[in-house]
Amino acid sequence: MSSVIDELLELEHRGWESLCRGTGADFYGQLMTEDAVMVLAHGFAMDRAAVIASLDDAPAWDRYEITDERLIEPGDDCAILVYSGRARRGDEPEFHALMSSVYTRTGGQWRLALYQQTVVPGRQ
Repeated sequence: MSSVIDELLELEHRGWESLCRGTGADFYGQLMTEDAVMVLAHGFAMDRAAVIASLDDAPAWDRYEITDERLIEPGDDCAILVYSGRARRGDEPEFHALMSSVYTRTGGQWRLALYQQTVVPGRQ
């Protein structure tokens, strides 16, 4: 059986890959809990419905990278994955942020309850 960090990293990679394919709305619509929230670097806190709607129209990312991942386990059915993420699309400057994903295990499956981004200044 894989470790918790491996399971959550796999979910994060699947999420980023869906954003690169333009299928993020479907992926996150299934992964997020009903009351989940994403706190994004551009200053918005979005509920599940708003995330799905925004990802329907979002341009796809060309590539991404996850590094410096750390796991925090506050309880048996709760885990927080913290990492540095970089992504690029088109001619836009590289997006570089610290990311935190809070997962809860429900029915044996990890579900995303909270996602938060903090831009790394001066390295965009």
